[in-house]
Formats: sequence, structure tokens, C-alpha cells
Amino acid sequence: MESELTVARGPLRDALAAHEAVAARLAGAPGGDPLKLAGELAVLADRVERLGGWDTAHEARRLLDRLGVKEWDRPLAELSGGTRKRVAVARALLSRPDLLMLDEPTNHLDADTVEWLEEELDTLPGALLLVTHDRYFLDGLVDRIVEIEPGGKLTSYPGNYESFLEQKLVALGEAEVKQHKRNRWIAGEVAWLRKGPEARRTKSKARIERARKALADRGFKRPSVVGFQAAVAPRLSHTVLEAKEVSKSFGGARVLDRASLIVQKGERIGLVGPNGVGKTTFLRVLLGELAPDEGAVVTGNRTRVAYYDQQRQALDLDQTVYEAAWDDDWVTLGDRKVALRDYLDDLLFPVPMQRMSVRALSGGERNRLLLARLFLEGANVLVLDEPTNDLDIVTLNVLEGLILAFPGAVLLVTHDRYFLDKVATTLLVFEGAGRVVRYEGNYDTYRRLRAQVAAPVPVAAEPRPVKARVPTPGPTPKRKLSFKEQRELESMEVALEAAEARQGQVEAALADPAVYRADPGAIPRLTGELYAARAEVERLYARWQVLQTLAE
Repeated sequence: MESELTVARGPLRDALAAHEAVAARLAGAPGGDPLKLAGELAVLADRVERLGGWDTAHEARRLLDRLGVKEWDRPLAELSGGTRKRVAVARALLSRPDLLMLDEPTNHLDADTVEWLEEELDTLPGALLLVTHDRYFLDGLVDRIVEIEPGGKLTSYPGNYESFLEQKLVALGEAEVKQHKRNRWIAGEVAWLRKGPEARRTKSKARIERARKALADRGFKRPSVVGFQAAVAPRLSHTVLEAKEVSKSFGGARVLDRASLIVQKGERIGLVGPNGVGKTTFLRVLLGELAPDEGAVVTGNRTRVAYYDQQRQALDLDQTVYEAAWDDDWVTLGDRKVALRDYLDDLLFPVPMQRMSVRALSGGERNRLLLARLFLEGANVLVLDEPTNDLDIVTLNVLEGLILAFPGAVLLVTHDRYFLDKVATTLLVFEGAGRVVRYEGNYDTYRRLRAQVAAPVPVAAEPRPVKARVPTPGPTPKRKLSFKEQRELESMEVALEAAEARQGQVEAALADPAVYRADPGAIPRLTGELYAARAEVERLYARWQVLQTLAE
């Protein structure tokens, strides 16, 4: 496997072979011209250096190690599908091409490795074309998104994932698109991104309200979101699930070391960590499928668990989608009965698709079908092991809505950082060697806390003389708008509309393929104008918020 990577760079491989051949001629051919051969050798040595150096094996091992592949000497045929995928990613990075094309590179990677890969790709000198459903990957890495619509139509949007959603939402509103089942997730995504964690970005509440008003003035109606509900489940007792000092070893390797957990109603607990550190093992111990070596697990009297395993073994491939979804033609959701065909349609299985064999479904479609059945089981605890694998962004958003509306408790294994940020209330971080640490909050909170712990402790300054305490002044009286500020506030609406119009004009120009064909040199200038226009809009919104606060 390692040799497969060391020859990934074709030009480097050729230069190394040529250098070896000339060196052999110089050493074994006394009749030749040594000065000429030495000159050729120097030119080839310089070429090898420019193409990445001599020690490609060292670079290959660095990439494999960072991607979690430790068995460097094993043949590729003996590796699992996930490991082969990581080797393919390493080979692509090692080749350093002018154009790197990646198809779902984040599959089978843990969250930390995905963050590293994002940084690694961001440093590549060439162009990058990728297919991915990792929304943070799209938001932090790309500067253009091409949407493939039904019928094969391609639409290009400048900017990252958030910019794409905002442009798409406005475009759909202006066109008065009524296909709300496709559009509703876009509204939910934009709302989420705009109120995202403070550490990621700051969005003015006043800006959000004003944008909503502007959309309403243009006749836009926000797509309604279906209120998905799970089947009625018994109320949870005081004890839901509890692990007490649980330990588990395999072949002498400690996977769980005195891990404890108390699950409470309403909690949505995300389990994160590198592959193979014990997340699935811990779930199986909680469910009673594996006996702990030490400790105990307590299950509440009213606890009813629905388990999604990443192998999808609960599906009968010979059944139709309709047959596999449920055992009755009607399902009970909350206090109402719904036809099974309508329930499946809301979960993106239209009637023609319901007649298909499960065997004919893609991996993502099977995943979605199993989840559809899961929510009908009347469970009050959901245990989900990698439910986001193979799901497209629309389906991910549907699943997020289902989990957020679920009244019981949820335990969730996933490497999707965006998904964890939206649904998790607590994280269990598996750090290896059996160590499990609990963090309150979502993935973004955990990442910030981890960064604080890793930050160097500042050197203590010399003590200063203690000063006498000064009485704390009372609250500063709120001042009112001055006449000049009042006039500024009154004119702010016009200024904002003009700034937003200018931003829209530049974005439209950058989205027009004709501009690229007619004047490629204009792209850098337009990009600079777009950044300036966005900065001006942000400045005006910030000033408007200050003035509006004073006015209120």
C-alpha cells in the first residue's frame, strides 16, 4: 500500500527513475563523458527537488497516519472499503495535480480528520472540484457552488454554502416557486446559519428582521415546514439509561475504562471520536448486546429503544419500499392517523418509488427508509449509529427536523459536525485508551473548549499594588437620538437598499458565464468589488442597529 502512494506523483516518479538511470551510467560506464553525465545528473536532481523531494515515502506515511491508516505494509485488497477510501484520498493529496477532483472525500473520516483535510485542501496550489454533503466543508472551503437541478440543469452560485443558500432562497422567492417540499429545507438552513454560534459568526438580529421584511415586501412567502412527529411512545420514567463505571476490553486492549453516563429525557447526546475507539461498543453495552467486563447498565422500566445500526441489517432487500416501511397501511403520528403512502411521500419517497424493491435503492435511500421505519416504532429513546452516511443535504435536514422534534432521548454517533451543531445538547468524546469525556453543548462549543484547554497558560505578571476600592457608578442614563442621528436613521433605508442592490449586481455578474468568456481579466476586479460591497452592507447594518437601539 505504501509503495502505491510513493509513485502517486507521475512526474516525480519519472524524474527519480531518470536520475537513477543516469547515476548508474555514471558509475558503471567509464567510457562515457563523465562531465556530461554529471551535468545531466545535476539537472535531474534539481527537477526532483522542484517536484517534491526525494523522500516520498516519508510524505506518504505522514498522510496515511493523519488519515488514520496504520497498516502501511498490507496489500490494498486486504483493506476495508473505508480504509481504501482513505488511501485514495492520501494518493490524491500526494499527487499535487493542477486539478483535484474528489467524490465524497469526508465519508468514513472522523470529525478531527475532516477538519485536517479541509485545511490540507485549502493549501493546495491547484483547482479543486468536489462532491460532498458536508456542509461545513462547503462553507469553509469552496468559493463557488454548482447546483445540478432535476433535468440536468446546472446553475453556478459564487461564494460558499451560506452564500448559495441565501441566493437560492431569494431566487425561489422572486420566482414564486410553490414546490415547498423541496424549498422548506433552504429556509431552515438559512435561519440556522444566520443565528449560528457566536464563535463562528455574528449576525445582527436587526438585519435578520429587516431581511424578512424585505422578502415579505417582495411578495415572498416562507415555505412551511411539515411538523414531523414520531409515533406515540410511553412516557419516560425518572431513570432512562445509566452506565455505571463500565469497562470493556478486547484482546487485552482497553476500549472502555470506567465510563459512566446518565441519560435524561430531552437530551440529544452525540458520541464523537476517531474510528475504532469504542463508540459503537459503548452503544452495544448500553443496549445489552455486549456484557461489560466491569460496571453495570441500568435501563428504566418505561424505556423503549429503537436502534439504528450502520450495517442496516433490519431491511429485507426483497420487499418493496412500501412493505419494508411498516406493517400496516396507516401510521399514527401524535394524535392523528396518516396513510403510510403520505408519510413516505413526506420523507421523500414518492408513490412510484414506494413500489420499487429495496434492493434497487441506493445506499442513501436505504438509509432514509430505515430511518422512516425507526420513527414509527413507538420508542422513547433513539440510538443512532452513523445515520448520516450517504444522505444528501435535503434528507439530512429532514432527519435533523425529526430529531429536534423527538420528545424522548437520543444517542447519536456521527462525524457530521454541522449535524451535531444543530441537534446535539451534549457530547461524549472518546479520546482513546478507554477514556470518555462529557462536554455540555454542541460540537462548536466542544471545539472552543478544547482550544482553550490546549492554549498555553500565560505567565503570571508581577503582583501590582492593591488600590482602594472605588464605588461602582450607577447605570449610565440612556441617551436619545440627536437631530443629526435621527436624520441619518431616516436615510438609512435608502442607503441599505442601494448597497444591497450594488452587491446583487456584482454577484449577478460573477454568476454569468458570459463574463468569464468575454473578459476573464475582469474576475479579480469583480471579486474585489464584491468583497467591498459586502463590507459596506455589513457596516450599514451595524450602524442601523446602533441607531435603531437608541431610537427604541
